[in-house]
Amino acid sequence: MAHRARLAVMTTGPLIAEVAALVGDPARANMLTALMAGKALTASELAYVGGVAPPTASGHLAKLAQARLVVVATQGRHRYFRLASVQVARMLEGLMAVAVDGPPRHRPTGPRDKALAAARTCYDHLAGGLGVGLADALTRRGLVQLDDDGGAVTDDGHRFLAEFGIDLEQAGRSRRIFCRPCLDWSERRWHIGGAVGAALADRCFGLGWIARVRDTRAVSVTPAGRSGFAESFGLEIDEGGQTAPKAA
Repeated sequence: MAHRARLAVMTTGPLIAEVAALVGDPARANMLTALMAGKALTASELAYVGGVAPPTASGHLAKLAQARLVVVATQGRHRYFRLASVQVARMLEGLMAVAVDGPPRHRPTGPRDKALAAARTCYDHLAGGLGVGLADALTRRGLVQLDDDGGAVTDDGHRFLAEFGIDLEQAGRSRRIFCRPCLDWSERRWHIGGAVGAALADRCFGLGWIARVRDTRAVSVTPAGRSGFAESFGLEIDEGGQTAPKAA
């Protein structure tokens, strides 16, 4: 019996330990975090964010690809890397949430930290103050329901999002979860993930309400976006990117 128990540990435990070891390396962790923007990056770009030389980055990326944490596509002379799946992105976001709740560590903050906390992409949906603000606005109006068991779009929510220009029928055809709460590591509250969250982010990008900030996961809210979010979602967003419900 004891032998079988040891065998079970040997066959299951190392699978978790292997992934943890891969993610736990600082250079690889920085590379994976950069890919959380949902954008494919070259090995040279990932070497830069990882703070390592290109040959070292190639070794790291080969290990991540072998573990199916990233996938690679070749286009011309370039090889582009991206996260292998939304499950990998969810794992990384969860680790970030756990890290925030861990023991306090001295880490100087800078402009990028404030920008990421204000608005960022969490793989393919919106997070930070903006993502949480949108989730709050939709749940406050009874358009979306979020709880520990999952998320759902109400009938009124379907009509609202259709008028906003989101085809939920098409979003529902994807193989991923339709609507799910995603714990935001900086706000400590839910933002909207799943197919609905991705469709909402795509629509905001398409309207020109938000724009990607170069070399980071942060997004900025444009002047058109400040007007649009206030009118459509009742969100006031100042020039610094801070989000708050519109005053009645």
